[in-house]
Amino acid sequence: MVVLSELCEGSSCSSTHNCHRHDVFLSFRGVDTRHGFTNHLYNALMHANITTFLDDEDIETGEDLKPELESGIRGSRASVIVLSKNYATSTWCLDELVLILEQRMKSNHVVIPIFYHVKPSHVRKQQSSFGDAMAKHRQKMEAETNSNKRSQWAQKIELWNKALTEVVDLKGKDANGRLEVELIDEIVKDIFRRLRISSRFPLPQLIGMEDSINFVTSWLKDTSSHTTNILTILGMGGIGKTSLAKYVYALHFHEFDKSSFIEDIGRKCEEKSNGILDVQKQLFDDISKPSSVQVLDDSIYTSMIENAVARKKVFLVLDDISSLNQLDALLGTKGFYAGTKILVTTTDAWLTKSCALFKTNDKPNHAMYELKVLYEIDSQKLFCYHAFMCNEPKPGYEEVSKKLVKYCKGHPMALKVLGRSLHNRDVTYWEGYIDRLKKENDSPINNVLRMSFDSLSSENDKDLFKHIACIFVGMDRNDVVTILEACDIETRTGITNLVDKCLLSIGWNNELKMHELVKEMGRFVVREESLYKPWERSRIWGLESFKVLKQKKCMENVLGLTLDMRMLEKEKLHGSLELITDALSKMDSLMLLQLNYVQITGSFKNFPEELRWLCMHGFPLKSIPPDLPMENLVSLDMSHSSIESFGICYSYPQRLHKRLKQLIGSCTKDKKLLGSLKILNLSCCEQLHSLRGFDHLPKLERLILKGCIGLIEICESIEQCFELVHIDLSYCNKLEKLPRSLGMLKKVKTLLLDGCYLGESRIKIRDKKSSEMLKANNIGINTITSSSTLLQAMPSYSKFSVISLPRSLVSLSLENNNLSTESFPMDFSCLTMLKELYLDKNPIFSLPRCVRSLPRLEKLSMVNCHMLTSVEHPPHTLTSLNLMFDFTNKPLLRKVVFDPRMSPLKFSLERTILAHSSFEFEGMVKIQPMAGVEENILHCLGWTNLHFLIGKHVKISIGYRETEESEIQMYYEFGIFSTLYWGKEMPNWITHRSMGPSISFTIPSSPNNLTGLNFCYVLTSGCLDETHGSVDDLDLINLPVIKICNITKNLTWIYEHYIEKFNVGGHRLILLSHWMFGMNEMECGDQITITVRKRLYDTGNAVTKECGVSFVYDNGENKKEDVLGYYRSWNHIIGGDLTGFQSTTGEYILSKRRIIWPTLDIALRNYYHLCGEGAHFKDKLYFKALSNRKPGILKDGP
Repeated sequence: MVVLSELCEGSSCSSTHNCHRHDVFLSFRGVDTRHGFTNHLYNALMHANITTFLDDEDIETGEDLKPELESGIRGSRASVIVLSKNYATSTWCLDELVLILEQRMKSNHVVIPIFYHVKPSHVRKQQSSFGDAMAKHRQKMEAETNSNKRSQWAQKIELWNKALTEVVDLKGKDANGRLEVELIDEIVKDIFRRLRISSRFPLPQLIGMEDSINFVTSWLKDTSSHTTNILTILGMGGIGKTSLAKYVYALHFHEFDKSSFIEDIGRKCEEKSNGILDVQKQLFDDISKPSSVQVLDDSIYTSMIENAVARKKVFLVLDDISSLNQLDALLGTKGFYAGTKILVTTTDAWLTKSCALFKTNDKPNHAMYELKVLYEIDSQKLFCYHAFMCNEPKPGYEEVSKKLVKYCKGHPMALKVLGRSLHNRDVTYWEGYIDRLKKENDSPINNVLRMSFDSLSSENDKDLFKHIACIFVGMDRNDVVTILEACDIETRTGITNLVDKCLLSIGWNNELKMHELVKEMGRFVVREESLYKPWERSRIWGLESFKVLKQKKCMENVLGLTLDMRMLEKEKLHGSLELITDALSKMDSLMLLQLNYVQITGSFKNFPEELRWLCMHGFPLKSIPPDLPMENLVSLDMSHSSIESFGICYSYPQRLHKRLKQLIGSCTKDKKLLGSLKILNLSCCEQLHSLRGFDHLPKLERLILKGCIGLIEICESIEQCFELVHIDLSYCNKLEKLPRSLGMLKKVKTLLLDGCYLGESRIKIRDKKSSEMLKANNIGINTITSSSTLLQAMPSYSKFSVISLPRSLVSLSLENNNLSTESFPMDFSCLTMLKELYLDKNPIFSLPRCVRSLPRLEKLSMVNCHMLTSVEHPPHTLTSLNLMFDFTNKPLLRKVVFDPRMSPLKFSLERTILAHSSFEFEGMVKIQPMAGVEENILHCLGWTNLHFLIGKHVKISIGYRETEESEIQMYYEFGIFSTLYWGKEMPNWITHRSMGPSISFTIPSSPNNLTGLNFCYVLTSGCLDETHGSVDDLDLINLPVIKICNITKNLTWIYEHYIEKFNVGGHRLILLSHWMFGMNEMECGDQITITVRKRLYDTGNAVTKECGVSFVYDNGENKKEDVLGYYRSWNHIIGGDLTGFQSTTGEYILSKRRIIWPTLDIALRNYYHLCGEGAHFKDKLYFKALSNRKPGILKDGP
């Protein structure tokens, strides 16, 4: 999501806003400020290269605003309103104010009010000079004899009154008691910041970086006690780190006392022996007075820099840091002045927090932000911008453009370089370009990426990188660690180092991931070992493997070779290869070999004896060749093969039961053992019917049999695999029984039984040792035959109905097994180590009771359990709950409740699980029919005379679910009760009312404490013509957002109702809500403004006709019984813990979306138009349903 496009030529970003002719419109009263404050402000703005509209006429001609002023406002990105003593005497000024505020509502028009020697309260309440001016306007209206003009005057005065009230609610600047020079400087900086205007150097034009820009901007703006002083921007070479840093620096450097941007530090330090001195000098000169004294010692410069940053608030950008010495020389150890921000870009995640500054007692706060590749749509825009100078490919270039964009895999620099290289070239030239790139070692892209590889200090890490790039991309991390450690490669710290260098990443499923261009760079490095003789390289792959094997070249130095014939076929590289095993006989160094879907002939004894990893997908023989040397094999992968049985064993004693002999089959006495084997993968071997001889696999750690649909039996000798930690039997659906000895294994951490049709089975934990089981069945123990004898002696029903689980399990998956709630045992407490449990796609209707007994469970997944109706009291240790549903079935879930001791929880939810009625997700929402709400609860809310709602129905909708009809419900979320119904007017006990979508008031005094506020609005659907759709479509309106501002306490709540759409059915919609406020949120004398606002992308026709409030006080009647105690015990409510719901600009965003999708930021929430500029969520959300409350409340709560 990152990338640099082209540099703007102008120094103002306004040039990119073609629809805006000006940056700022100045609204002012000429007689008050034209030749003073406004003139100075205008000159300062123009001097800062901020284009500004200023009307040069003082005389007002005509009653209506002249067209030039209207177009000036509409054509500007922001307005500065200078509210002076005589401002309201001008009808033009008032009309300007109304139009400016309309523009703010319609677009992102920025409004900055200046209270120039007037009190904001006088403006709001139209007192003093503003009251006198408005009185004169009313007198003119009353004196008007023409009824039409009189009506026009009345409408205008109403608009002016509302505008004067609304403008005070905006964040303005008060000139009283301030130096005008300082105030003007502050206004200019504010406009720089809010319009993102640069006055020093051109801004990079970025594509796909909006989220990154918002994150870094928010970090810069965060001045709280928890702010981070240092931000490291991390990413592979060419990903856009420098471009992002330039962009943010250009916008915000002026907000600091001093600033410095030093680019390409790593290269500057490498090119000269004393390069660090040049960098230090540049930094010191930028933040202090330039020194004429020549400094030759970097430690002296470090001390000078330390002293400079200790006295000033500075903004430093240190670009492309490549070593600890550079950071230590530039930052020192003494710390910074309060408010200083340091932005570091690097390809090494380890560097910043390892520098000397972090080893001091006063460690700076640190954050890290990793840039990712571009999404496909942004990749195409960037590529086309450079190739065609537009956003779309030219006709005839569509297909080849797609191929080139796909090749770049979202890498910004690659897209830019390719686009520029192909500009004005014909299609034929384009089509051969990718092939040329793959053969070109010295391309600009490759050179940038190679810097990270060259910076690896260890030969071990370089070899590890080459192994992964050539062979192991996409494989499981644990498997690769096991294989390469057997090849004497240190992988555990090595993989960490590669991840830190942005050369490697770990996928969500623990697979090794590498960007395609980074992988190509790694393969270039290997090709350089022998450019024209691939058989002399250390690693060979793909088509070159095919060629050298076909030519029977001598490959003495080859460590790894991979060949997948199906991949060659996909690439349309036709050719057949019947590999004669003699071709491998002279590969004495070969340790890693992949021969997928290769036809092999000859004796397998010629295979290299030093093999550690052998992968042969599609192996055609029915059994493993007896002459295949396997003594040193650590990993054997024969997935998708034709083998029918797998077993290695010696002859058994004659006294062994005859039937057991038949099961095991004949074995040679001189069979070599797989004594080193740790990984055995036989996935999707559909002919495989039995596995035996586990007692000769003493080191086996991972057994993978996924998709072996013909597998019938696994031998009891598996109990001899003492080192087994991972068993995957997913979709072995003919497996009649699991070995009973499975429960005896003591190291198994992961067991996957997905799709094994266990619905008729009973699951149990092995509670008795086998000796006790034998004794109970009068069976003697007989060394090697004990497990098998036990198998024979068990009652027949037990063979197929009991599954014994190892006590050591950490992760258990029972997905898609047709398991009902009754299939589970009463108790799982013996699984004391279990942390992850997957019950997806099973017909369970409630959380099995045994799950609650798991003492360490952290992750529970019940994806697409379509019969699920309730999840009650999962273990309090749970930290992750996945209840995702697809769209094919209507969810039945009605109740989710938690243990009061629950840990903070991370959800994976979909809005489709949220029901319209009779639904409770404790801590998020509770819905019940109004008919079922107790009278004493309604009384506490101050709701009376609502009996007429009982029995009535409405049509509502949430998310993607269809509109449903239900009884009128009461909703509770975030400490807010509400109900929706059709009606004509608000309840008569809503005492304070206002026409339109907003109301402002002061909370009246009372001898009793305020406990809540009732807010009500009336919404109607406007008139539309028939071309817009059916009546139902027209009547379905989006519920607006409610914004409550406590101006006195500087608190703001923005509430998005649980219900998203409502069918008004030709009626008016009444929303009645009760907000449980405490004294910390509201009290007598506080000034409050409530506004009903459309959602950002709501283009519907709903109109708020009227709104009103009433107040609820504590009258002492319910002190003995806390009727609302259960509701107050919820954690995430007003007055509770709303930490994760607060934006960086202070507003609290009360929306279920924040709980359902906690990782998405505010920019995706449709709220940025209601918050401060650049806002995102301040803290992570850790959901906890219940706060620490009195035990009795839980017991008695509804």
